[in-house]
Amino acid sequence: MIEDVSYGWLGDLLMAVMEALGPIGLGIAVFVENVFPPIPSELFLALAGFTAANGTFTPAAGILWATIGSVTGALVLYGLGAWLGRRRLYKIAYAMPLVDIDDVERTERWFIRFGYWTVFLGRMIPIFRSLISIPAGIERMNLWLFTLLTAVGSLIWNSLFIMGGYLLGSNFHLISDYADVFSNVVLGLVIVVLLVWITLRLLRNRRRARDPNYRPETPDEAAARIDALVNQHPTHGTSDA
Repeated sequence: MIEDVSYGWLGDLLMAVMEALGPIGLGIAVFVENVFPPIPSELFLALAGFTAANGTFTPAAGILWATIGSVTGALVLYGLGAWLGRRRLYKIAYAMPLVDIDDVERTERWFIRFGYWTVFLGRMIPIFRSLISIPAGIERMNLWLFTLLTAVGSLIWNSLFIMGGYLLGSNFHLISDYADVFSNVVLGLVIVVLLVWITLRLLRNRRRARDPNYRPETPDEAAARIDALVNQHPTHGTSDA
């Protein structure tokens, strides 16, 4: 029986979903977190472990469905990257007022240089674990290898937090008083970071507009440079498909 305590607005919402749908609800929540990375999966997974300790479902079921949600969300972003392709994605970035082609290009460079290990290790880095799926799709990384590395990395990450919550068990209420604070701090940080980022971009765009020598790079130019980088790193775990 789950104790009548509050785990913050975000935690309480997840608890209600898991009580209604069981571990499948956790899988859905983790899927959403993967597609919208600012949502803190750490809180979700720890609460899932606590829920498992109270007998709602087993830890194994929670880990299984959390991993299914992680892999499914990653495949959606992989498909988005593969469908858009480099040039189309760069054209979209070029048309957006606050986004630079450099922003997309930087992520691609990182993936190309360090290869498929970024997918495995990236699954255990907040926010980045979702974003790395997009360049993997653009580069058409072997889908089976991408799915395997994503599943293994997600399995490790999910197991750590779910088992941590499970081992805390009935003592999880000791940190419940801080859950709402944590949720609000996360939301506040997301808003602050977003506002700072927008402000800096607006100031940068203003400086560029005043510089008569500044010429923005075209999508084709950026894509050609990344194509050349790909040719320099032919064995980074991608496929020709």
